[in-house]
Amino acid sequence: MKPPDPRDGVTVSSLVAPAPVAAQPAGVLGTLPVFMLIVGVVIGAGIFKAPSLVAGMTGSPEWMFGAWVLGGVVSLIGALCYAELVTTWPHAGGDYHFLRRAYGPTVSFLYAWARYSVIATGSIALLAFVFGDYMQQVLPLGAWGASLWAGIAVLAMSLVNSRGLKVGASAQGWLTALEIGGLLLLVAAAVSLLGTSAPATGAIAAPAATPSLAGFGLAMVFVLLTYGGWNEAAYISAEIRSPHLIVRALVISILVITALYLLVNWAYVSGLGFEGLAKSSAPAADLVRTAFGPVGDKVISIMVAVAALTSINATMIVGARTHYAVGGDWTALRKLASWDEQLGSPVQAMRLQNVTALLLVALGAMLGGGFRAMVEFTAPVFWLFFLLVGVALFVLRVREPDRERRFRVPLYPVLPALFCATCAYMLWSSLSYVYSQSLGGINAAWIGVGVLALGFVLLAVVRRRSAAADGVPH
Repeated sequence: MKPPDPRDGVTVSSLVAPAPVAAQPAGVLGTLPVFMLIVGVVIGAGIFKAPSLVAGMTGSPEWMFGAWVLGGVVSLIGALCYAELVTTWPHAGGDYHFLRRAYGPTVSFLYAWARYSVIATGSIALLAFVFGDYMQQVLPLGAWGASLWAGIAVLAMSLVNSRGLKVGASAQGWLTALEIGGLLLLVAAAVSLLGTSAPATGAIAAPAATPSLAGFGLAMVFVLLTYGGWNEAAYISAEIRSPHLIVRALVISILVITALYLLVNWAYVSGLGFEGLAKSSAPAADLVRTAFGPVGDKVISIMVAVAALTSINATMIVGARTHYAVGGDWTALRKLASWDEQLGSPVQAMRLQNVTALLLVALGAMLGGGFRAMVEFTAPVFWLFFLLVGVALFVLRVREPDRERRFRVPLYPVLPALFCATCAYMLWSSLSYVYSQSLGGINAAWIGVGVLALGFVLLAVVRRRSAAADGVPH
């Protein structure tokens, strides 16, 4: 398929031509801050819930551990594909920039709109409610306590990131360290139960029946969702001291995350037994409670709250950079292209994102579970653009063959094809799930369609205003 013209039907190139700004992102980050950001954004509340679902769908420890290993392998393949993109075209826009180079301004703008409206800001709001739900169990604040805690989380992390990249990255380092410590606490709880008569301890064996293809595929959906987020490193690619550092950070982070996930799953199986894990609705809480008694409930609530807060901070850092990049490409949105050189942060874009996230928290407080479902039902939109980024690697190899590539994905085109196939499967799976759901009597599939349709409307307005600001007839 021939890629669309970069101008996507726009005959006046100045309509989307980047304008110079007073300051630009500078290479200030090393391997460790990038590693901490990737680990922090990937490890969220999912690892405290998904293992029980995966165990039930795979049917045996061997297949369960195989699914988690496969998830790490798929993530590593994807990271290698991204490594070529981010080292060849380092840019604060990340996925947005790759999509724009490959498909033109329409596709990239729709992605930026989806990221602003649901992917980044929606994730921040949902993570804030996860934080609020668990903090409410530790320190209740009344009937609206969970929503209040959610608002506090967004405000606190907004304040941290308003002080610049170095402060935000430093906070990310401490939060990620606490998060990793929490996972290792689960391993310690399982070790403390070895040789005891704790319930279900030692009941590791299970029928080694081969799961159905559909069952294993569904298990992989939850596994890959739990691994999701490593691609966010693309948004700080322009702020890393050397291109090879991001390759190292991506590979090391995926390997560490895979090792942590395998350790945590071992802890669940060792402490609860495989059948106990498969039947548990809250395996982390059950394990810690078994090891440490009633105090375990408070411990696990704090652990999940820290994990949510870590992901909120990381998402704020990377999310705002997309909006900054959009501001540099469209005259009507030029204010978003304000970069504070001293803070190392896109101040206007960060403010817009965080205020929007706070408004979504307020909306979520009013709508309750309906809001969470609404955001979750836009998953096909995310996987659609993720697939397009994978295909963009092929498109840009053809379109810009002479571009210097400091890193090339090994075994091209096999590994990129495997990555694209995985994204396509996740897109199909998410579409199948959404199509079977409804919200307010409306098929949930229309929610993603509505998001993209609204993006087309907004694009028309932005295109017209950009042309007017540039003095171009339209």
